[in-house]
Amino acid sequence: QVQLVESGGGLVQAGGSLRLSCAPSGRTFSSYVMGWFRQAPGQEREFVAAISWSYGSTTYADSVKGRFTISRDNAESTVALQMDALKPEDTAVYYCAAAISPPYRGISYYSRRGAYDYWGQGTQVTVSS
Repeated sequence: QVQLVESGGGLVQAGGSLRLSCAPSGRTFSSYVMGWFRQAPGQEREFVAAISWSYGSTTYADSVKGRFTISRDNAESTVALQMDALKPEDTAVYYCAAAISPPYRGISYYSRRGAYDYWGQGTQVTVSS
């Protein structure tokens, strides 16, 4: 069973920073893309950022572009989301996801929830004003 475990969430003031991390556990797997999504209360789960393992290509939602940075550590098989200049509207549960089904369709494709095969349990991020 593949599991994705997120860490690094918490409470921060507006303008502050947090760094989320996602690590797989259980059965090893190879993924094409790792992504981050978020879901605020009463809202749909929305795309935040994604990165290709092989090429390092990235894509971001317009709402976080320039403030969030997604990165990967191939040796550790972890993915991080550095979140700077946080705003109260960034408050949400953040989910890590892995896309393992071939073929690789280009990084832009992976803004879709349906592109992902495995999901983590989520970590809460709260930004106070």
